[in-house]
Amino acid sequence: MLVLRKHPDVVVVGSGITGAACAEALTRRGARVTVLDRAPLTSGTTARGEGNLLVSDKAPGPELALAQASLRRWPQLLAALADELGPERAGCEYEPKGGLVVATREPDADALRTFAATQRAAGVDARDLTASEAAAHEPQLTERVRAAVCYPEDAQLQPVLAATALLAAVRARGGEIRTGTDASGVTCEGGGRVVAVRTADAGPVPCGAVVNACGPWAGCFADAAGGPLPVLPRRGMVLVTAPLPPGTVRHKVYDADYVGAVGSGEEDLRTSAVVESTRAGTVLIGSSRQRAGFDDTVRVDVLRALARKAAVLFPVLRDVPVMRAYGGFRPYTPDHLPVIGADPRRPGLWHATGHEGAGIGLAAATGELLAELYTGEKPHVDPEPFRVGRPGLSIEEEPCRR
Repeated sequence: MLVLRKHPDVVVVGSGITGAACAEALTRRGARVTVLDRAPLTSGTTARGEGNLLVSDKAPGPELALAQASLRRWPQLLAALADELGPERAGCEYEPKGGLVVATREPDADALRTFAATQRAAGVDARDLTASEAAAHEPQLTERVRAAVCYPEDAQLQPVLAATALLAAVRARGGEIRTGTDASGVTCEGGGRVVAVRTADAGPVPCGAVVNACGPWAGCFADAAGGPLPVLPRRGMVLVTAPLPPGTVRHKVYDADYVGAVGSGEEDLRTSAVVESTRAGTVLIGSSRQRAGFDDTVRVDVLRALARKAAVLFPVLRDVPVMRAYGGFRPYTPDHLPVIGADPRRPGLWHATGHEGAGIGLAAATGELLAELYTGEKPHVDPEPFRVGRPGLSIEEEPCRR
């Protein structure tokens, strides 16, 4: 007999790719889920990313293991969504196009080869190329290439379409999606367990658990919920060119110094050349990283640096018009690892955040891991490095600066 439950088992706060993946994985296991977002669906960090699914930029360790699991999971998940929703509703422009990392200076070339060797030892398909082999992969690539590594496992998808498909499955299974609803904290029973999510306008939403998937704003919600986290916004900018002929840029291509920019904890601006095409023929140019709170000022010097570095990698881009530029905030943690799992300080509070610029690629495995931990299943990756109480999450700064 069907038993109707009046209140959700879980409230997921945040409708971006991570929150959507958590909600999908939970509803697939029979949990009743409500997703809350103060803004329109997937309009935050997810709408301002490039859709990268990467192993190429990750050193051996827990984040790489999570990325490898996620890259295996994404095609399976998308195929299951297509069966459930139909190909049109589940389409998200998934492309297993592969990646190419290049070095244009000898010191960077040596570092790139060494980095790729460590990744191969961890199971990554990383193939050393000569300069001529790199040119065969990317005919428009600069002649300055001194070394290159091909990563066939790297892929790309359209992040808003992917998150929308995940949320469509949540709805189809009886879940509820509520936008324009600002989650301002939680209500707890006498023992400190979460029994409801407080909202600014709609009153309390009773539930058995809440998942903090607020992205760059996760520090704000964690603080309000009684489980502070040092999640800070780190801003990035992207340029979008006018459409170019097919094959101008065939893979995701970036300079070898991108790995250092990703792993940097500096507040100052870091830029690196990252270039890739979309199905529409436009070329996306990144990337930048800067910790400046929630300041969304468009800095022309950042855009110029991105354009200049991209033109070094692909001289053909020098005279290509730029149609627009956009930026977004990414959830940064001091040890560069996401936070996934229950918060022991506040029973019923769960976190899925801190992925910084890798959230799209890590989302499939993150949602699966959180749902496994919630239901008591054996986790498919080791959850210990992502736990709330790890040493790298000591709170040294005020996390919420709206």
